[in-house]
Amino acid sequence: MVRQRRRLGDLLVEAGLINQEQLATTLEQKRPSQKLGHALIERGYLSEQQLLEILEIQLGIPQVKLSNVMIDPQMVNLIDKDFAKRNELLPIDRKEDRLRVAMANPLDFYAIEDLQMITGFKVDVVLALPSEITKTINRLYDDDNPVDELLSSVRVNAAPMEELPVENGIQDDSPIVRMINQTLLSAVEQRASDIHIDPGEHSITIRFRIDGELQVYRTFPKELLSILTTRIKVISQLDITEKRLPQDGRVTVNIAKRRIDLRISTLPTLFGEKMVLRLLNTEDLLLKIPNVGFTERQAKQFEKMISRPTGLILITGPTGSGKTSTLYAALNHLNTETKNIITIEDPVEYQIHGINQIQMNAKIGLTFATGLRAILRQDPNIIMLGEIRDSETAEITIRASLTGHLVLSTLHTTDVPTTIYRLIDMGIDPFLVAASLSGVIAQRLVRRVCRDCSEPYSPSAVERALFEKAGQVCPEKLMKGAGCELCHHTGYMGRTAVHEMVEMTDLISEHLIEKHTYRHIQQMIRESGAQTMLENGLSKVRQGITTCDELLKIMS
Repeated sequence: MVRQRRRLGDLLVEAGLINQEQLATTLEQKRPSQKLGHALIERGYLSEQQLLEILEIQLGIPQVKLSNVMIDPQMVNLIDKDFAKRNELLPIDRKEDRLRVAMANPLDFYAIEDLQMITGFKVDVVLALPSEITKTINRLYDDDNPVDELLSSVRVNAAPMEELPVENGIQDDSPIVRMINQTLLSAVEQRASDIHIDPGEHSITIRFRIDGELQVYRTFPKELLSILTTRIKVISQLDITEKRLPQDGRVTVNIAKRRIDLRISTLPTLFGEKMVLRLLNTEDLLLKIPNVGFTERQAKQFEKMISRPTGLILITGPTGSGKTSTLYAALNHLNTETKNIITIEDPVEYQIHGINQIQMNAKIGLTFATGLRAILRQDPNIIMLGEIRDSETAEITIRASLTGHLVLSTLHTTDVPTTIYRLIDMGIDPFLVAASLSGVIAQRLVRRVCRDCSEPYSPSAVERALFEKAGQVCPEKLMKGAGCELCHHTGYMGRTAVHEMVEMTDLISEHLIEKHTYRHIQQMIRESGAQTMLENGLSKVRQGITTCDELLKIMS
């Protein structure tokens, strides 16, 4: 790589991301040990991603996302943690005499030369976000983590994996048990919703899904895969001898004084069994309607819809958009001794006292359609159906809502007009759709700006255009997270929902019977005056709850 001795500040000024005055002010006011890039981001002059994009374009250096990169564990032995953190760099892998290194500032040639002198390798630079580099360094160089010690114990003390006396179980104080417990504890502490155990050809990668994004937690030697999967299968009562077919299990554990339900799914892959553990915190079960992201007006509208004794209410969105949380919030609001509430779900994610919950089991013929028919003979007041998947289920659901029952369910559709059109496309008569449907709520999840490191900044041209698209005036200042230890330097902490909510009025129902093409439905919803998902999201951006970057992800 041919390198020219150019300074970062000059490059950013030339690219038009900052002006000379901003550069001079930042250089004058920044802390002596603070990197220029960090100081500019801290002042809101540019974002981490903007910095990387301009470096990538101007210097022709590729960008990588460290959470998607398999880092060679031996790389941590090449340099010490202080050098890596001080220079914001991290070796990723090595091929012959060339070392690939992730850097936040590829113009720091002194750091590159020092690295070449320390390691004896020629350095090839790739770009990575400073926050990702810091987080990965902390993970890889964590001297207090007992996992390395546990791995040594397993290798020294344990029998070969194939010879473990599985029928006698594994001792509760064994290294593998402690390693799994440590992983679960770390997942809970980092607010992970899922743990992914991914087998590779030579190693195992464990990743956490935090606020919807997968992040690498640790990598382990491949020889641990057999004992790791066996232990998880034992506690979740799965067949430890079956490795060729997918399996599903469930177990409840106590972690950090919290009761956690684990849903385990196994999948045979080329290099072994992949496992996904979904963490369901039962302490978060009692969701309330005001806590699922509704505005005050939407919350009142939603309560009005679910207070009706009959009708169909649909929550829509793709997988992982928080539909189940909204459904459970509604059920908790409706759950009283005077109502018979029955649900059929796949799977039952939370157990709610006072509600009769059915686990769907297609293998024995218990589908949503057959379960719903049985529920109607149980004198229900309220029915919750996990998902409408086919025309048969849709037809039964519609008729149930027309015969004196309140029915709540979900559909995998993108917005309100698509939801209504999808029911008609399934073969449901438009008159029945208009008569039964009480309301539709489309939703997506976006990450919340971390409150501990939120700061104002001037919106970019793209963000101003987004406000203009919605017919709104962009504020002079918006909020974003600068990144801190609490949010793992992501700038985000937790998630909230953005919604598009439409209550079916008499006028909409009348028009739907006469005109039910997708274009007509879309026009009717637009003319109803309901707030679109974009408008709802931008209102949360104005309040500093989320960012335009998050909205662009769900709108694309």
